[in-house]
Order: sequence, then C-alpha cells, then structure tokens
Amino acid sequence: MTEQATGAPKPQPRAPRSGAPQPTATVEHVTGAQSLIRSLEAVGADTVFGIPGGAILPAYDPMMDSTKVRHILVRHEQGAGHAATGYAQATGRVGVCMATSGPGATNLVTPIADAHMDSVPLVAITGQVASPSIGTDAFQEADICGITLPVTKHNFLVTDPAEIPRTIAEAFHIAATGRPGPVLVDISKDALQARTVFSWPPTTDLPGYRPVSRPHAKQIREAARLIAQAKRPVLYVGGGVVKAGASAELRELAELTGVPVTTTLMALGAFPDSHRQHLGMPGMHGSVAAVTALQRADLIVALGARFDDRVTGKIDSFAPHAKIVHADIDPAEIGKNRVADVPIVGDVKDVMADLTAALRADDPATAAGPEAAERYAAWWEQLDRWRETYPLGYDLPEDGTLSPQQVIERIGQLAPENTVFTAGVGQHQMWAAHYLPFERPGTWLNSGGLGTMGYAVPAALGAKAGRPEAPVWAIDGDGCFQMTNQELVTAALNNIPIKVAIINNGALGMVRQWQTLFYNQRYSNTVLREGPEATGTRIPDFVKLAEAMGCVGLRCEDPDQLDAVIEKANAINDRPVVVDFIVHEDAMVWPMVAAGTSNDEVMAARGVRPDFSDADD
Repeated sequence: MTEQATGAPKPQPRAPRSGAPQPTATVEHVTGAQSLIRSLEAVGADTVFGIPGGAILPAYDPMMDSTKVRHILVRHEQGAGHAATGYAQATGRVGVCMATSGPGATNLVTPIADAHMDSVPLVAITGQVASPSIGTDAFQEADICGITLPVTKHNFLVTDPAEIPRTIAEAFHIAATGRPGPVLVDISKDALQARTVFSWPPTTDLPGYRPVSRPHAKQIREAARLIAQAKRPVLYVGGGVVKAGASAELRELAELTGVPVTTTLMALGAFPDSHRQHLGMPGMHGSVAAVTALQRADLIVALGARFDDRVTGKIDSFAPHAKIVHADIDPAEIGKNRVADVPIVGDVKDVMADLTAALRADDPATAAGPEAAERYAAWWEQLDRWRETYPLGYDLPEDGTLSPQQVIERIGQLAPENTVFTAGVGQHQMWAAHYLPFERPGTWLNSGGLGTMGYAVPAALGAKAGRPEAPVWAIDGDGCFQMTNQELVTAALNNIPIKVAIINNGALGMVRQWQTLFYNQRYSNTVLREGPEATGTRIPDFVKLAEAMGCVGLRCEDPDQLDAVIEKANAINDRPVVVDFIVHEDAMVWPMVAAGTSNDEVMAARGVRPDFSDADD
C-alpha cells in the first residue's frame, strides 16, 4: 500500500526558486489586510488558528469574506500554535497561526520553539503596532522578531504593504523546503490598513537560500561500501524520514540489506512496529534491544536523525565501536554531536533511493548480496536474544486498580484503522510510544525536542481539522491536560470531535518517578490530588469539566469496564469525548537510562540491569 493510500502526510510542494519564470501576475487594488488574505489563499492555506486583537484586527475583517481560508478561533494563542503544528504534522502541509501584538505574539513563543525543535513547517503571522510607534514601548508592543530569532528558521518584519505578497510566498517556501521549520511574519498595523496593489505571483528574492536535496554520489558509494562490509550495522531512523515522506524508501533499503532498524520518538510509524527487523525506539526510555544495538554496533547509518542527548545518553560513551554514516538535509546537524565518518547532505528520501541503487549495483565493493544474511547471522542471533530476554512489559497493580500501560495498550488495540494519536509529555508519552501500534507514518504526533506539556489537546484539534476523516485520540496526563484543556471548547464549537484519554495518576508523573528514584521519595510539589480528595471530591472533576466545555465526559476506574468505556468513546463521533482514566500512581516507565549516564547503564526495570557479558565488542 502506498503512503498516499494510507493518508500519511506528504511534503508541501516546493515554491518556484527565485528567478524562475513565473506566470503573468494578477493585479488588484486592496488594503494590506486584503493582500494578506489573498496571499494566504494563493499559497494554499486553508486553515488558520488564531485570536484577534488590536494590531492584527484589520486582517480579520477580509478573512471573514474568504471562501478558501477557514479560521478557527482558539481560546489561547499557545493553543493556536500547537493546533497549527498538529495540522502540519498530520497533513504534511504548512500550519498557520495568527495572533496580535505584544502578549498575543509572546504566547506563540512556546509553540514556535516547539515547532523549531521538531522541524515542523509553520508560519506564524502576528500583528505589530503601527510602524511609527515601533521602539517606543507602545501599548501591546513586543519585539517578537527579536524574541523568536533563536527559535525560527527565519522571520520578517513588514512595514510596507507592497511587501506582503512576496513575504508570505517566501515564508511558506522557507517553512516547507529544506529542513522544515517555523517562520514568523510580523506585520505592522499601518501596513495592514494602508492601500496597496496586490500582485500574484510575486517575484521572490532569496539569494542565500538554496537547500541541498541531492546527495553527493561519492558519499553514497562510500556509505554503501561501509554497509556491505559491516558485521553489526544499525539503521538509526529519525523524524526526518517522516518529514520527507520516505517510509517506502526506508523499508526497501532495510529489506534489501537485512539491517536492523531503530526508530526514534519522532520517527515512530516510519517503519512498521510489526516488522521483523524493527528493534523499537532507542534512547532514555527505549527498548533494551534498540539501546544496546546502537551501543554494540560497528556501523550506524543515521537517517534524518540528530544524535540528540535523549538518544545518545552520555555522548562520549555512545556507540564507541561504530563508524557513522550521517545523512541529513541540514548540514548544521552533521558532526554537531557526533563526528560522521561519511557525511551526506541531502533529502533523506533521495539519499535512501540512491543508497539502495548503489547496494543493488554490480560493483562488488558495494553490492548487498545473499552473503549479507550470513554475515549478519551472529548479529541477529544476539539481537533476538536481547529482544526475548528483555521485552517491553508491565505488571498489573496488585490492588486491582487500572494500569496506565494497560489503558494505553487497549486504546491502541481498539482504535479504528488510521487513527492518529497525539501525546503530551511525560510518563504517558513514553507509555504511548511503547504500547500503541505504529504501522504507518503520520499517525503519531508529539512534542519530542522541546517536551512541551499541554501539546496533546490542541495538536489533536489541529490534526483532526486537517484530516477530518481520521479518528484522533489525544493521550494526555492530568498535569498536561490542565495546561491547555480550554481548547476543548474550540473543538466543541467547531465540530472537531477529538477523543482525549486522561491518564490520571494524580501527579506530575515523570517528575514523581525521578523523585522516587533519585530524591528519596520526597514528593515536592508533584502531587495533584492532595486536600479534598479525602472527602471524595475531585479537584478538578474532569468529567464535569468536559461536560461544561461541551464534550462528553466519561470515567473509568475498574479494569473490568476498560474495554466498554473505550468502545463507547470510539462510538461517539458528533462531539469531543474526554475519558478520565484513574490509574495507579506508582507505575513507572521502563526501560530507563538515567540522565547524564551511559547507555551501557540501561535498566530494563527497577533493580534489573541487563547482562551483556556475551556481547561481541
């Protein structure tokens, strides 16, 4: 089945390069605000998440007349940003959010930083005070370009209405091409109000922006040679493979070579979980087999991954015996954390296609022939032993309460085909990564790099807005949920029927886990259910809260009712559904590599350190 058939996201079509022949322009006399909306229509933006305010208000009037751009009024600008990110991650198109100046713009900083860390194509449009007032500390003025400079791929301050079409075209081109990322467009109020001429398509001018997509043939051949010679190779697959829409190329490469595959938190679904060659997720809470395979490898082929600290652990002890092939579209990532023996700059889709071709060639130095299976036999024997000895698993609570892992696992098993899952940050995020089924790309959205609590609900809203045909479940913690749950009102009022599972352990779970393991069980400010809980009062009562926001509220405390409650939630498709799952507070995420330690010190469970004495170093 092709990626297109599965509904997986596809990359945004690339805009013409500057200087390329362009069609005859259409010209209209309009306001700057009208020019902005015409430009959004022209670049194909169909959904904008935002909140109006003084400086951006001129843009909201012509947007009311647009038949192509749907505006979704959120309850907080952070929700707008995360919704735009969820939309982009689910569809592969550029997400768009809009806010006013000052606090409206600064409320977008967190989702912009989140999109920057996870390479999400996002265009954030903000109003700015009138250009004569810039720099005077005017009412609701903030230097949002300066504030977001470190967390945007590029940003623009527009004070001339004539520049609006070109700026929007360039912003969308920059956001979607090369390594995707967020772009900010800050437009002064007087530029939105002034009369101008709208001309489309504009002449873009980006002389310094030429992302490389085609890899160098010499580097491809050298990478193929290393793969052909390796005895313990591993494909280390990052989120760039999902961004590039390259899952088919990944599978072809993996099956041709017989090399084991690990997929990072951002790459889950890029390679089927059920595939024989899939070892699971590497990193701090990765599977023992995936973590150890990277440590014992003699060759790591990194594809669209960035060797971040959550995967490598203590960097100077990471994969000490491995040569590194590192392919990434962003040259700044190559060699940043780990020196690459073979650096390859290029679109990972093209890299894998060329690498597969090189491995199929007649050249004996690079050909992947039948002898590969024999060469890797001992390696697979070792990997399978680790998989069998240290599988993912969990114990059910002795007191008969709900296990959070069991809840998430059953949600995944009972979810309709093509369900999209979003997650907040913390224990529930890691359990979701472990126990949900990931068989195709574009079905797992989460905040990986920034680790943003409050991401799940608005991201689910954005994903459902972009892919209304797909069921969407948000897996959230009770701490994360209380940061952005107001966006359930947005979902209810806009007929966006998402489903939210609150994994309610009454605590900030991951922080509590660290307090248990490293702070002598001193639970300083991580308990969320203290006080009136003893009287039977829940603060907040998530069922009542959900109902107050126009959603269906359900609760599940009994394992015997688990399937019935999940199936009831799945059957409701005319409103958002919130399910409060009351789970055991002492459940922990395992495996685990403690922060700052070597991946060699991975713990399979509390007090259980794997024995790798038979490993061939």
